[in-house]
Amino acid sequence: MSIWWSLHLRREAASVPLARRLLLGTMETAGVDPDVSYDLSVALSEACANAVEHGGDTGQDGTSEAYRVTAYLDGEKCRIEVADSGPGFGRPSPVVRRAPSEAEHGRGLCLIQELADHVHIGDKPGRGGAVVSFDKILKWKKDAPLMAV
Repeated sequence: MSIWWSLHLRREAASVPLARRLLLGTMETAGVDPDVSYDLSVALSEACANAVEHGGDTGQDGTSEAYRVTAYLDGEKCRIEVADSGPGFGRPSPVVRRAPSEAEHGRGLCLIQELADHVHIGDKPGRGGAVVSFDKILKWKKDAPLMAV
């Protein structure tokens, strides 16, 4: 069985826990192992926080541009993509460097790389903005209702 959902969210801090809770609820309902769900939810939170902070400008009326979160649970893998309309990275695949241990910012992309099995970080083709996509092989609880067959 496959599950797919997509959210169009305002670039506001309150959108980050909303996306995280939806992912965790979906994975709980499907019967995904809690450790895998937790890793993916932390990675998603980091990607969303980056989109909120760096993903575009605030309009003249004070509203912020939106970003998009898409998640696919398909078979044995979960794939998540977060895309914004900011300036992007300026090159196809940015070099992710570990932030100093005392730094309060700059750890998100490294965390995503540590928590996911495969990560792609780059610019959106054509329209500008950044895309962070990552996937992870799923583990299932015993007798999971939507377990891959």
